[in-house]
Amino acid sequence: MLVFLPVVGAGLLAVVPAWRTLTLWHLAMLFALAAVAWAGWLVAAFDPYGPAIQMAETRAWNVRLGSYFSLGVDGLSLAMVILAALLTLIAVMVSRRMQAGARLYFVLVLLLESAMFGVFTARDWSLFYVFWEATLIPLFFLIDRLGGANRQKAALNFFLYTLGGSVFMLVALLFLYDAAPGHSFAMADMAEGGRSLPLAMQLLIFAGLFIGFGVKMPVVPLHGWLPLAHVEAPSPVSILLSGVLLKMGAYGLLRAASTLPDAYLAMQQALVVLALMSMLYGAMLAWRQQDLKAMVAYSSISHMGVVLLGIATLNVAGINGAVTQMVAHGLSAGMLFLVVGLLYQRAHSRDLADYGSLLGRAPRFAFFVAFGLLAAVGMPGSGGFIAELHVLVGAWPRWGGWIVLPGITMLIGAAYSLRVVSRLALPGTGPAIDDMTRTETWAAAMLALGILVLGIWPAPLLRLIAGGVDQLGRVFGG
Repeated sequence: MLVFLPVVGAGLLAVVPAWRTLTLWHLAMLFALAAVAWAGWLVAAFDPYGPAIQMAETRAWNVRLGSYFSLGVDGLSLAMVILAALLTLIAVMVSRRMQAGARLYFVLVLLLESAMFGVFTARDWSLFYVFWEATLIPLFFLIDRLGGANRQKAALNFFLYTLGGSVFMLVALLFLYDAAPGHSFAMADMAEGGRSLPLAMQLLIFAGLFIGFGVKMPVVPLHGWLPLAHVEAPSPVSILLSGVLLKMGAYGLLRAASTLPDAYLAMQQALVVLALMSMLYGAMLAWRQQDLKAMVAYSSISHMGVVLLGIATLNVAGINGAVTQMVAHGLSAGMLFLVVGLLYQRAHSRDLADYGSLLGRAPRFAFFVAFGLLAAVGMPGSGGFIAELHVLVGAWPRWGGWIVLPGITMLIGAAYSLRVVSRLALPGTGPAIDDMTRTETWAAAMLALGILVLGIWPAPLLRLIAGGVDQLGRVFGG
């Protein structure tokens, strides 16, 4: 139901006349709300202290090949499912003014939501790969058909980068398939086979998987597609691209950890180096940007470096921080892309120099810009603070003083955030801008509420993911 409900919505939208844009928006909202409600029901029905995988559903797909249409959820899956459902709803909410290409846009967004749900609930690596590749098609057309002036280059760049990474991932999965008992693509069977492989083979397979997942996160130096794709994509699509699609790479790394434990331990120091490179490089480039959308895009590279650092700790505290950062960054980046996109709709510029004071003329814009930037840098009371604290606690016993480097990236993040706030919210000159509408305000307020709840009361999320994180921690003795 969860995976295919958006597909039903896309099918209905495909037969609605293209000129009835408000009807299209209402239908898309209906199915986005239904997905949120269904995801909420799954969370309510999930027992954090029960079996590792719950609400499992398995159907034979190709028995001779050892491939099954197998779905199921644990706490890690549900955290990502809720994030995907919420941000899809937000993206649809703020697309009410969509006119040109509205039907194509809403159909593609719902198909993208279905593919994302499939990635986060698949319990068979072949099914995971099918859903992983399925996200490329709607995203390519969303950027290529509905993006900015340089959209075709951005779409092709995105497609080639991610498809190229997927080829390495597929080859690595075929090696694991060969090692699995009975030649099965089931995640449990491939994990059993992977753990029995010698270190050299595990490292080879890890390299293939890491390229595939690292491109999606993205990890420096595999990040080349991200800034251009973010800048040229429609702003609601950027919400999904940064808020959910980047998390697929980190989710894949977490899923593969128990399959290749020796390789993860052997590559632990290399993962830390890549994480620190991503954090510093992304923060420095974000600091230098005048284009608001590019600034948020580069800051996403830095924040996903925090996620990689948490995964690299291979202990419970660090992995808790990584998953919490995935959710926190999804909410804060979603808010920033939402607000920047709405500003662009009104002023037709993303250049920071073109904006003056929003206070007085557009106070709601000023509030959510400041709130989103402060949340993104991990101010106390925000979800990012909880996430970064867990990552630092997990990293300290292993690397000691080296964790001063993440602290430097946080200072750089504070510097560019305060620069933007001072430009947008303090006295100055700028274009006349209509303030956020009621629907837009509700969308931003939902994200702000999620950031605050996660920052003040993180216990529900930590309890939800505890089973999956503890299982990983036991594999690595952390």
